[in-house]
Amino acid sequence: MVLVIGLMFQATSPVASLFIAIQHNVTVNGTVDSGINFYTYGSKDLFTVFFYVLICVVVHAVIQEYILDKLNRRMHLSKVKHSKFNESGQLLIFYAASAAWGLDIIVRENYASNIGRIWEGYPHVNLPFVVKFYYILQLAYWVHSYPELYFQKVKKEELWGRIQYITMYLAFILAGYLLNLTRLTLFLLVLHYVVELIFHASRLLYFSEKSEVANPGFMVWNVLFVIVRLFTITLSVLALWFGLSKTSVVSINFADGNFNTQIVRINSLLAVFLLQAWVMWNFINFHLRRVREKSETAAVTANKKLASPGSSHKKKKSKANVRENDESRSEEGSGDEPLASENGTLRLRSTKGR
Repeated sequence: MVLVIGLMFQATSPVASLFIAIQHNVTVNGTVDSGINFYTYGSKDLFTVFFYVLICVVVHAVIQEYILDKLNRRMHLSKVKHSKFNESGQLLIFYAASAAWGLDIIVRENYASNIGRIWEGYPHVNLPFVVKFYYILQLAYWVHSYPELYFQKVKKEELWGRIQYITMYLAFILAGYLLNLTRLTLFLLVLHYVVELIFHASRLLYFSEKSEVANPGFMVWNVLFVIVRLFTITLSVLALWFGLSKTSVVSINFADGNFNTQIVRINSLLAVFLLQAWVMWNFINFHLRRVREKSETAAVTANKKLASPGSSHKKKKSKANVRENDESRSEEGSGDEPLASENGTLRLRSTKGR
């Protein structure tokens, strides 16, 4: 709020604009009169990211207060489900907005019309405003997720898992931004966000007790999860190994922002391979654990069914003894005697007229 007010005064406007406005504007030949602005990255981006981290914290609190908390009060979730519901609710909105915005950029910049545009013209140091702003918000969101762990009072058993995926997203987005691999990173982000969008939407439906919709959603997520891993590796190899190898340089040129050396490309591919292998390993272990849990549950249920006939026989036997004792104590002239019915309960039968 202070920074926004600072824009209104001439003395503080330069400082406030350092935080609010996108920095490192450059002029490209032929674009002076076209109205198209291009940007590079630099140290001033830290101020912009800091400002939008604060914006993300405020938006996060608004969504939590006016949407998620109201839904939680209606559904009366347990503490464990309450925490996971809040996590999925926040991520669902972010993934949906980021995937839609990223897809719009891909279509608008004609990246999808020719897959070769992912690596052609590298280094992509001059970014359109919408691309630069997209990356600033991506970095700001994942940075703001760290203090949100404290604000949301995340439990210790959930803390490490959340820190892991927050750090991985932040590291790979930052690497793609600094290495001028923004087009490849944009494609991969949209793919991953779409898959995670399906997962968290299904998770919310599951917590809402709409399993008939959630279960097909989880099945779709299982299939797409594997497909996206394969597509990520394929696209990375195509861009980093085959596409960029045609314009490879011997050493890094920091002035031009050219990091297209063999060592950088190999390490980038290695990082992608290791991440996808680690994610798939967790995915496989998760499903194997689910299978074991289901088999154990089925075994316990079967044992209970096997044990139930014996217990019911004992109950019938004890009830039969009660009937015999009652019959022995009854007198000949009495009008009623107890009789065990088919379901094991006792009823009375008239003996008059015998």
